[in-house]
Amino acid sequence: MNNGQPFISGLQQVGLGIAHVHESWRWYREHFDFNIPIFEEAAEARLMLPYTGGKVRKRHAILAMNLRGGGGLEIWQYTERTPQPPDFKLQLGDLGIFIIKMKSSDVDGTYRFLKGKGTNLLGSVGQNPMGQQHFYLTDPFGNLVEVVESDNWFSSGRRSMGGVFGCVIGVSDMVKSLRFYSQILGYDQVVFDEKSSFGDFTDLPGGQAICRRVLLRHSRPRRGAFSKLLGSNEIELVQLDNGRKPRKIFENRYWGDLGYIHLCFDICGMDAMKKRCEDMGFPFTVESSSSFDMGQAAGHFSYIEDPDGTLIEFVETHRLPLLKKLGWYLDLTKRRPEKALPSWMLKALSFSRVK
Repeated sequence: MNNGQPFISGLQQVGLGIAHVHESWRWYREHFDFNIPIFEEAAEARLMLPYTGGKVRKRHAILAMNLRGGGGLEIWQYTERTPQPPDFKLQLGDLGIFIIKMKSSDVDGTYRFLKGKGTNLLGSVGQNPMGQQHFYLTDPFGNLVEVVESDNWFSSGRRSMGGVFGCVIGVSDMVKSLRFYSQILGYDQVVFDEKSSFGDFTDLPGGQAICRRVLLRHSRPRRGAFSKLLGSNEIELVQLDNGRKPRKIFENRYWGDLGYIHLCFDICGMDAMKKRCEDMGFPFTVESSSSFDMGQAAGHFSYIEDPDGTLIEFVETHRLPLLKKLGWYLDLTKRRPEKALPSWMLKALSFSRVK
């Protein structure tokens, strides 16, 4: 496995803490075509005690994908406690996942579609410093979303939007964060690195602030079972430079409370990844056993924290349901880990589509 080195197959999903899991999933199905459920499970989060107040918490989670390509959403709801919002108004540069990026093959068309659905759009279609078309919106649950143009797709679809394309993350020390996201997560390509007050941020909360803004991509194509579906992606780091001290988005709250709770990567080589993280000073804070059931799927998962405490999850997938009605489950432990799954096999997930 690449001389014992771990590798990342792609950005698997972003965790979204929510108050009503099925209502939220319905909205993301209708607006962004997250209509392929990989798993749905009601269970106890027994291993997340460092982030749930030292108590086992019951939750209901759905991992949903858009089969056009991109990462998924793990929509996550506490079932025995009321998930808490932040006790302050989040602003650009606050520490953690501030915005998720969704990709589109036709940004203007996606904008018109969402406007017709009555979506809370923030401003109009504009361009980022790279000249990419994009726009921002707020979902009905208070979460910021950016739609950005992409030419990287797994399959065609009835609409122009795809899955998760990355995140905008607030950081306090750009040098430390660049080292972390480059050397651990493979985002080694600096697309732009500028300090300014950015016009395309103006409609965001705190968006008129002067900040350093760095867009990162991975120079090497991802490989592994799900690399075709997950595709390429990007991470945008923002550090304030206006004198305001940023606050942690999950300050005094639990993992699973309202908002973007983690960024998850599908990987191969969990033991090697553990060593890499330890050698760089970012040890695993949570780790499952060698195989952990997640409803119909199974895998080995772990968590680390970025330099500001933002949670990063790694999942080494062992079992995936392709045709649940026929009992067809894919055992990934019996395949060469670096080999991508055939497109026809991944497209079989379409038989699980929920309207």
